[in-house]
Order: sequence, then structure tokens, then C-alpha cells
Amino acid sequence: MKLNLVLCTLFLASSNLYAGDIKGKIKDAQTGEEIIGASVIVKEDPSKGTVTGLDGSFNLTVNRPKYTLVCSYVGYKKYEIEIGSKDSEVIIPMKSDDVLLESVTVVATNPGRTEAGARSIERAAMNVVNVMSAKAIELSPDITVANVIQRMSGVTVERNSSGEGQYAILRGMDKRYNYTLVNGVKIPSPDNKNRFVPLDIFPSEMLDRLEVTKSLTANMEGDGIGGAVNLIMKDAPTERQFTANISTGYNAMYFDRDFQSFNHGAIVKKSPYEAMGMPEDNRVTMDNFKTDNLRMKWQKPLPDLTAGLSYGDRFFDNKLGVMLAGSFLNTYRGKESNLYYQPGTSHNGIEYRNYSSQQTRIGAHAKLDYHINPHHKLTWYNGYMDMREVEVKDAHDDQEGSVRMMWEHQYIINSTLKGEHAFLDDDALRLNWSAVLSKAYSETPDRAEIFMQGSHLRNTDSATRRWEHNSDKDKAGYIDLMYKLKLDGGSVFDFSIGGMYRDKKRDSFFNEYTFDSATGLGDLQYKGDDWNNYDEILFTPRTYGNISDPLNYDATEKIGAAYGMVKYTWNKWELIAGVRMEHTNQGYVLKFPTDNADPEGNQKYTDVLPSFHAKYNVHRNANLRFSYARSINRPSFFEIVPYTIINEDYKEKGNPDLLHTVADNIDLRYEFFPKSSEQFMVGLFYKKLKNPIEYGLINEGQDTYYKPMNFGNAKNLGVEVDIMKYFNWFGIKANYTYTHSKITTDKRIMDGSEVKSIRQSRPLFGQAAHVANLSLLFKSTKYGWEGQIAGSYTGKRLSDISNWYEDDIWEKGYAQLDASVEKSFKNGIAIFAKASNLLNMPVLRYIHSSSRTENVDSERTGGNVIERKEWHGQSFMIGVRYKL
Repeated sequence: MKLNLVLCTLFLASSNLYAGDIKGKIKDAQTGEEIIGASVIVKEDPSKGTVTGLDGSFNLTVNRPKYTLVCSYVGYKKYEIEIGSKDSEVIIPMKSDDVLLESVTVVATNPGRTEAGARSIERAAMNVVNVMSAKAIELSPDITVANVIQRMSGVTVERNSSGEGQYAILRGMDKRYNYTLVNGVKIPSPDNKNRFVPLDIFPSEMLDRLEVTKSLTANMEGDGIGGAVNLIMKDAPTERQFTANISTGYNAMYFDRDFQSFNHGAIVKKSPYEAMGMPEDNRVTMDNFKTDNLRMKWQKPLPDLTAGLSYGDRFFDNKLGVMLAGSFLNTYRGKESNLYYQPGTSHNGIEYRNYSSQQTRIGAHAKLDYHINPHHKLTWYNGYMDMREVEVKDAHDDQEGSVRMMWEHQYIINSTLKGEHAFLDDDALRLNWSAVLSKAYSETPDRAEIFMQGSHLRNTDSATRRWEHNSDKDKAGYIDLMYKLKLDGGSVFDFSIGGMYRDKKRDSFFNEYTFDSATGLGDLQYKGDDWNNYDEILFTPRTYGNISDPLNYDATEKIGAAYGMVKYTWNKWELIAGVRMEHTNQGYVLKFPTDNADPEGNQKYTDVLPSFHAKYNVHRNANLRFSYARSINRPSFFEIVPYTIINEDYKEKGNPDLLHTVADNIDLRYEFFPKSSEQFMVGLFYKKLKNPIEYGLINEGQDTYYKPMNFGNAKNLGVEVDIMKYFNWFGIKANYTYTHSKITTDKRIMDGSEVKSIRQSRPLFGQAAHVANLSLLFKSTKYGWEGQIAGSYTGKRLSDISNWYEDDIWEKGYAQLDASVEKSFKNGIAIFAKASNLLNMPVLRYIHSSSRTENVDSERTGGNVIERKEWHGQSFMIGVRYKL
């Protein structure tokens, strides 16, 4: 017995003699970038292994005197290294698994998919760019691009009526000052008023990466004063890839509240005027209208559902790459809003508004690339993004109420054929071209609003029913010719010339009808006695609808552009100088002109847009950048049409005299990339704007209108700080932007009984002085866990502009906390959970205390009059993902 005990002790001692910890780091052999998520396995004992962490490092304990580590990662060749008893730390270089078949080289890695690749793009770019990788998007708590983009430096979002992000605001510049690209090509907007693209139409899982460009080069379109958002869609991999995911969730708002919906399936798409063939005699009766769609339901919503599939592969000796992807999202969101006070309007106590919104998104794309030979490549992209929203707004105060039922359908179709060609030795001469067909469409048929007086239907002006639809069709062509000239001493000149032409056609239709009670003043229709649901109410339409509204128009926009640019590279310097010229011909024709509006309008102008960029390699992995560029912003079609429309809060009006904006932009940024996935950036920016376009409240006669105007010149300047730091199991992402903008305009002020003018300085519309994001990332490679806690803060910002002194509406600072977690298994399956808006802080809008509000009897905050408070509720989601 004692002998056995001694032998066991000796055996354990000898085993421990061979036991050892090995530390290592895996890097790209060519770039030196750390590789995150690489597999490390002991060849002699395959059950023993690990995965590299967020900084590319790994730790492993092996009870062997000698063994072999096998390292592997998608897109890289397997690497084997022998480890001896004296080894304690190793650096493992892995080579990219480039495929060379029949003289066609296909690079296996897509740099934007990984954090290291995203940092590499930022470092190599000539202009100021921020990139979010597919991996970061996947791990984020967000399911649409509009919510994802708010995590990026200097970016805030404008939310839709259900509280979801919709439009990006870059560096405090309103959404109108940036444009959206898909795979580098501008796309039209389905918005019925503006040219900017709603980002909530794009599911985030369709992306390989998200790029935000903040300074423009001459080969980029010039109408991006704030910058450009580029959505790079999933690309074909080098080996077969299949992914699938499905998830479900719920919004906490509906734990104790019903979801309101209506029979939107019964909506008639054409207005009575369209259905009758648009006759001159367009009188209507109630027989021209159906009421089935007015039937309301009050019930708990079904759980949210999201799903996605993607398949990618290469064929014909890797010459042909195919990527097919599709996604489906069905979510239930809402908003609870309390309206306390609105300038120029009267309320009977607090107005309570409840919004119920069901959003359905469908996304699909097919991307093909064909390598004819090493010098010629064709790419064909086809994408379809579709969003449908069913929304009910139920509002009431102490005396009045209303309910609005709206179904909106938007879609974007894009087909882009690209060619990349190289000629001469070392591909010195290159030709790139693109041919683009795009269409954006939006329809809101039979938008119905019913008005109550106490518990009965209002006798006159009892309801409105509105039909709207518009389409935006683009045909565009791009061409770029580049020549590389290498000189003795290692310096290089890159010459570029090119141009683009876009022919845009937009049509807009608007038709509204007003209804009175069919029973008259002597026989009021009471809820609960005469009717219980809205389809039971008896209405009488007024004989003629509003078909001559200026919102019935056709518009065109023809833009021609040409540029010349030269890049000089020498030693640690890269310099780019260029000039771009853009000619704009924009106009409209009213379909039903009236005496009060010009039947036609046209704007023509030519802009010369110079730019200069310099990048200096200060020290290893660090750059200092300087950029200057002139850019513009064009009015939207809708803004220059002389329309007047009654909307939710105010009457809106167009402005045919609106001028386009011209801005000079300067950027200075220091960036340091200590490791491939890490960065430290500090940037300064300055913008001087001539004739910025803003919406404001203006009095004309007895009415107050919400109208686009040129209030004067402005400036916008600020500082950005962006930090990413990773350890083996823990990472930090943080960014902060301070923005100061100033515009001085004329305001009205009361001097006794007389109205006088006074000058007042204020920030630009929608601009927040302070914007901050902080994300904490966790990753356990041993157990397959990773997670993220993400917080964001958007400071006080100007929400609506009044033409009265100290009567602007402001939005109080707003903080949001989100979280996500994922557990991965070796068979390719992962389970995940996401939670958003955990704090559920109210969005609070207010008007500064002044002589105009001193007699206002309303709730206040810090002495300021609260205009409204809004809540959106927390959202939770769980799901499963599979990757092959």
C-alpha cells in the first residue's frame, strides 16, 4: 500500500514537471495585425485548445514536455509550431490564404468584417473615416443600421414616432447635411418630403461594415457637409459559408398596456379621385369610401420576430463569387407622450398621446463578382429593402380627442453594375465605372384621423382621410480613370480624373377629404351609445376633396459632375489635392396649379468644390491628418414646392425662394493604432456655412407655419476623441464629441403692444454640444461567452426653432443603456440576448423661461416650461445563430 502511494506521488510529480503555461499572440504575417478568434489546438491532444482573445493573445496549460500547436482561422493558412519545455511565450505569424488559380488571385479576407480590418481601413484612408466592423455590429444590441450608427464617434440619431433611430446626425449637422451610399453608390430616398434616406429601413445584419466619412475628397459627391454614410453589404467569401439566425422578444411597454391596431388589410390603395379615373367632375359621396379599415383592435401584441439567412460561395475555379442574403424583422414598438404646452396652440389640460407601431422590414440582396483575369473584374449588386409600418396614435385632453390610423409602405431597389480594369505594367493605368438604376417608393394610403369632442364625435370637421404616394427614380453613371507614376527615390504620383451624371425623376400625389357627422348637431354620436368602434360611425364627406394641393407635383433633378485629383506619396507623407465641379438643374411642375402658387419652379447653379488632404506618418502606427473641402447642400424637392399642409403639430409650408447651402470644412486629426484592433484618435473640425437650411416656426398673418428657411450664415466647430482598448477578455470602446455651433438671426419681441425685431444667437437645429458613448466588452474564449454593455448620452439640443425671441423648443440631455450577450458552441451554434433602452428615460422637451412664458400655467423643469415628455419602453430579445 505504501509502495503504491509512493509511486503515485512520483507519477504526479513527474507530470507536474512537464506541466507548463504557454502564452502567445497570433498576428497577420504581412500586416502584423492581431487576429481575434483564431483557434489554437494541441495536435497530440485535440481536446486541449483555446481561442485568441480581443487582443489576439491566448493562454494554455499543457502537461507535456513537447507538443505541437495547430493554429487556424478562416482566410488564413494553418500554422504549426513545436513547443518545448523552455518555451513560455510565442508570437505566431499566420499567412493569408490567398487563392491563385488560372492566373486569378482572390484575396480570402474581407478587412471590414473584423475589428482589426476596420482599424486598418481607417488607418489607410486618405480622409477622415470611422468604420464599424460586421463583428461589432453583430455583437451590438441594435437590430437596424440607424441604431447601430449612434455608437460611432460624433454621431447622434433622430428618432421616429415609435422611438427607434431613423436618421443620422453627424457632428451636430442635421440629417439633411449627409448622404447615404450602398457599396459606394448614392441611393434615392423613399421619404415623401426629403432626399435623406431613413436608415431604419436597413437591417444591420446585412452589412459587412459601416463607414462614416467626415471629410470629402474630390472623387466623392459634394453634397455632404456633415459627411457620408456608406453601407458595405455582405460580400462573397473565399469558401462556402452559410449563416442563419432567428430571435424573438418583447417591448416592456406592453406588459401593462394594450397594443392598438386597425384593419389595415382593408385599405383601398387608390383614393376615390384615382379610382374614378381622375375626372374633372370629382364629386364624392360616402359610397366612394370603405370603412372596414377603421375597425380598431385593443390586444396584447405578438412577440417580436427577426430572422436572417445568408449563403456565399465561389465557383468556376474561384472566378465567380456569389453572396445571397435575406432578413425579416417584425417588431412592435410604441411611445407614450404627454403634451403640456405648445406655442401658438391651445390645449385643455395635458394632452395624452399613445402610439402603437408595428414595423415589418424585409431585406434581400444578391452580390456577384466575376474575375475575368487578374486585371479585369465585374461586380453586380442587386438589393431590395422594404419597410411597412402600421401606426395608431390615440390622443386626448380634458375636452377633445383624436385617433389616427396610418399604414406606410416604403421600399428601395438598387441595381449596380461595376467594372474594375487595369492596364499597362504593374497595373499603372486603371479604369473603374458604374452604371446604376435605383428606385425609392413610399405610399401612405387612406391615412384616417377622427376627432372627438368629449365623449361624442365632433359635429363638423369630424374626420380626414388622406392618400399620399411618391416615387424617386434614379439613373446614374460614374467613371474614374487613374494613372500611377512611380519616380526614383520611392515617391509616387497618382493622377485621377472622372465624372458622374444623375437623372432623377420624382412624382408626388396628395389627395385629402374632410368629413362631417352624418347625424348633425341635433343628434350627436356618443361613444358607447351610438357606436363602439370607429367603423360604426356615420360620416358625410364634403363634396370635393383637396386634389389641387401643391403636393401633387412632378420634379426633376439633373446633376453633372467632373473632378480632377492628384495624390503624391513620398516617405512619410501622403498629399491629395483636387477640385470638383457640380452643376445642378432642379425643378418642379405642379399637376394642379392654382392662382396662389407658381405652376413651375426651377433652380440652376454650378459649384466649384476644391479640396486638399495631407497625411503624415508621425511615428509607427500613428498618423496626423489635415483636410479641407468645400461642400454643398441642396434643398429637397418638397421644400421648394409652394405647398401648405396641416400636419400633426403645426401647419407646414414650402419655400420656393430657398437657397442651397455652401460650406467650407476643415479637419485635423491625430490617430494612433497601438495594436491592430485598438485606436486612439483626437480630432478637431471647423465648418463655415453660408445659407444653412433650417426649419422654423414663422407667423404669416394669423397662422403659424413650420417652414424651411435660410436664417443666415453659421459656423460649427468641435473636438472628437475616440478610444478602443482591448485586453485578453475585456475591451473598452469610448468616444466623446463636443460641438459648438452658432447662427445669429432676427427674432420677434413684444415691446408693449408693438412687435419689434431683435438679433439672437443660437446653435444650429438638432445640434447637441455633448455626445458620448461608452461600451464595455467581455469575451471568455475558454467558455465561448462574449457580451457588451453600451451606454450613450446626447446632450441638450435645439429641437424646434421659433421666430419669437426665447421661444425655441429644446430637448433635454438623454441617456440610454443597452446590453447584449452571446454564448457560442463548437458546432457553429450560438445563442444570444439583446436588451435596449434599459433606463427608459423620458425624452423631455421644454421652452426657456422668459417673458413669453411667465404666465403659462404648465409643468416646469428648472423654471423652464415643459413642452412634452415621451417614453418608449425597454425592448428585450433572445435568439439563436448558426454559422457553417
